[in-house]
Amino acid sequence: MAIESADSKSQNAVAQQANEEDKMDTQEAVNIEMHEERSIPENLPNNNNETAQGSAETNIQNCEEIQINTGDFCMIKRADGNRYPAQIIQSRETEPGSNAKVEYYVHYVGLNRRLDEWVSRDRITDATEADGNTTGNGVDVDSVGGAKTIKQLSKEQIASLENPSAAENGDRKLTRNQKRRHDEINHVQKTYAEMDPTTAALEKEHEAITKVKYIDKLRIGRFEIDTWYFSPYPDDYGKVGTLYVCEYCLKYMKYQKTYRYHASECTQRQPPGNEIYRKGTISIFEIDGKDHKLYCQLLCLMAKLFLDHKTLYYDVEPFYFYVLCEIDKKGAHIVGYFSKEKESPENNNVACILILPPYQRKGYGKLLIAFSYELSRREGVVGSPEKPLSDLGRLSYRSYWAYTLLELMKDCRTTTQSIKELSELSGITHDDIIYTLQSMKMVKYWKGQHVICVTPKTITEHLQLPQFKKPKLTVDPSYLRWVPPKRNPSGKFSKKM
Repeated sequence: MAIESADSKSQNAVAQQANEEDKMDTQEAVNIEMHEERSIPENLPNNNNETAQGSAETNIQNCEEIQINTGDFCMIKRADGNRYPAQIIQSRETEPGSNAKVEYYVHYVGLNRRLDEWVSRDRITDATEADGNTTGNGVDVDSVGGAKTIKQLSKEQIASLENPSAAENGDRKLTRNQKRRHDEINHVQKTYAEMDPTTAALEKEHEAITKVKYIDKLRIGRFEIDTWYFSPYPDDYGKVGTLYVCEYCLKYMKYQKTYRYHASECTQRQPPGNEIYRKGTISIFEIDGKDHKLYCQLLCLMAKLFLDHKTLYYDVEPFYFYVLCEIDKKGAHIVGYFSKEKESPENNNVACILILPPYQRKGYGKLLIAFSYELSRREGVVGSPEKPLSDLGRLSYRSYWAYTLLELMKDCRTTTQSIKELSELSGITHDDIIYTLQSMKMVKYWKGQHVICVTPKTITEHLQLPQFKKPKLTVDPSYLRWVPPKRNPSGKFSKKM
């Protein structure tokens, strides 16, 4: 990934629109209609509610008796009703009017950081749920100086939680492919011990900087989206519970009333730059980071809410941004995007790629992947996404690569194609082809080189599997209006393309 070069001028350019919002909030927001809150009549007789309220207050008081410290491992009740082991990362006081006085930021052991969240104290295991010094969920509780504290899990227990496959499978050992598949499905992160020393050091530094996610929700267009990761929005904007973002110009706001006013005044109805693809209601815009710097910076800041290892926020000039939109009468609604270096020594055709959560699982991710390869074909290069890929990105790419390669092998009369031939036909690099075929057990290493071992029957059987079905959305090259910039190609495609 490109490393951020956040000079003060670039940050001030992004923060300038925040200052404009504050001025507008004081001068213009008085003219905005506010939704009236429904008032609940007081003193209504309701014994059941009073009983429930008394019970809830008792539970909160009992819960508050437990002393919870940063670094403790607790059982947390999640939205699905089940309890999961998690570590307390940070605590903070809640806003006035909230039922709970304090809430805690937790990381669920062994799961991806996008599942981290702020939780109220009543979701943390209560010592009063069982007799003695053990909770109803098996978490031990000690009494220190008269205050109850949750007992730390042992190193062995934490290790088993971070690597559940060993305990779940007993003496049966998982193959490398089975473990990788298990980890991908369950969003299991690599431990520092599984990384090389340099990667582990960078990962620790990155985690320390982005450990706590303050923005819980993103309100954009008609969607309110739960965020996944920390994003470095400037000043107080990076610590609001809900951040409001205009879906057309991507300016961000703290208050709903300011957001409503901006929506009524904003004249922009599509991304800046050139529309280079339009088929039906699907449109893709090419945006030069140098020509539309502020928009691209705002796009990167919003994307960071859903991308863990994105490090580019302000230094956008060396990149092109390709923004995918759905078109209707109101305008072009942003669905996702990918960025691409203008000059990449490694011929990377994607730097970052994101589909916003409301549009995921609809085929848009593979559409953008296919589009990036179509641009590479026009440029006459063999491209590859920048590594490492996120867990979701890896699944999408491997699915796209697998389907593309299976279709090529099915259409050929012989099954003796070399990896070089498949690369020329598909535009996929040798390494990506080997990685994909290995995951399907279709390649072997023999006499110093990788050899494809597959039969027509095997290809047909794989294409019938759900994960290798034809993409829902495909790129029609005849609708692409784009001329590649001049460059010296390092690898050319076959004329068969």
